[in-house]
Amino acid sequence: MQNNPDQFSSKIGFVLAAAGSAVGIGNLVGFPVAAAKNGGGAFLLLYIFFVVAICLPLILAELSMGRATGKSPLGAFREISKGHKGWVLAGALSLITPFMIAVFYTVLTVWLLGYFLVVLSGRLDQLATPVYFGGFITSPWIFAYLAAVIGMVVLVLKGGVRDGIEKASRLLMPMLFIMLIGLAVFVLTLPNASAGLKFYFTPQLDRITWSVVNGALSQAFFSLSLGMGILITYGSYLRKQDNLVQSAKMLACTDTGVALVAGLMTLPAIFAIYPNTNPSELSDSSVGLIFSFFPNIFMAMVPKFGYAMASFIAATFFLLAFVAAITSLVSIIEVPVAALKAESRQTRNKALALVITGVLVGAVFSALSFGQVKWLTEFAFYAGANKSLFDALVDVFYDTILPFNGLLICLLVTWQWKRHNMAAEMASGGSGGWLERYTHAAIAFWIPAILATVFVITATNKFFS
Repeated sequence: MQNNPDQFSSKIGFVLAAAGSAVGIGNLVGFPVAAAKNGGGAFLLLYIFFVVAICLPLILAELSMGRATGKSPLGAFREISKGHKGWVLAGALSLITPFMIAVFYTVLTVWLLGYFLVVLSGRLDQLATPVYFGGFITSPWIFAYLAAVIGMVVLVLKGGVRDGIEKASRLLMPMLFIMLIGLAVFVLTLPNASAGLKFYFTPQLDRITWSVVNGALSQAFFSLSLGMGILITYGSYLRKQDNLVQSAKMLACTDTGVALVAGLMTLPAIFAIYPNTNPSELSDSSVGLIFSFFPNIFMAMVPKFGYAMASFIAATFFLLAFVAAITSLVSIIEVPVAALKAESRQTRNKALALVITGVLVGAVFSALSFGQVKWLTEFAFYAGANKSLFDALVDVFYDTILPFNGLLICLLVTWQWKRHNMAAEMASGGSGGWLERYTHAAIAFWIPAILATVFVITATNKFFS
């Protein structure tokens, strides 16, 4: 068991790999800006509360399902429900979701690689022009960057759990942490950075509304990769002697810590360069901020630091974002790869080839949905507007389905597996204390009610607003 290549070799190996899946561009930009737009320190308190009260029990539920069954989401749902057709379909949804998320997340990762290479070539000034992004995402170079990203993902996943995912995480995650801390320290030395800190950490209780509460919960849920099948899959790679509760706590602390430090980088940078910034006017889109707003921040550094230094800082930022994206992408694609390997009894290489081919085709279609191909650009119509294939994938599978998948996991544990079986699995690696006892009740009562409410509100706003 100790030498099983389909298991993580240690707790820290699992935590780094799981953190790699959780830490993405939403942590680096989306979280701090969401905090600034929605009550500053009050949003942070809500976020931390939801991580503890809702996300930690769900992390434990997914990890327990994975380790107890030793299977992918589809296999875990099938085994726990004893083959009940409805639950098998729910397990299939837990596989379709990460596959579809991988399609559009690949496109985002491609853009980050492209921007990093453009900065390295000395063309930071071009990124800061208003029309550059629109031309960049329709450029033929996108497909060369796509080939490079797909090649990196294949290189990691071909090595399997221990020699691929774990080794890559042990290298890339410390590099990400070092770059993030270094950039945050630099930003805090800028004039007027304290204004960003003040806004970031000062609780503005008068701005707390239902939408802010919902936003904090959604950010916490999405940030920790819940509902994607990743933690069920990674749970199947854990050893029986690993303490699930400690592992869940370490994952939550790591992910939240990265988000908080990212706030020390993002908000002070915005306030330092643009002292009159009104955070309520910042874009809700991480994509818009990264690819349109941040290049202007870096160019604004040129008079003080020079073009070369501004380019170096910009290159570090885009490399940081790219590393965060590629580690998330590897974890997302591992879910359908592991499932296909188990369900069809194929080798890892064959399963990987099939999934990667599907993701590649979907990513090409998504990349062509920004005006190049009409039917992809006008792929769907809802909420009174045409939506591209890329937008539809984000709205359906990222913004809407994830809390629904979390709800299904709660119901499966409570109705089919029974909470005492989950409690026994959690306890097999060591006592979990208060969190284990809390999870026992939360997973059956208030968490399903909250997730059902979030799903209904989100679906209503997205598709019928």
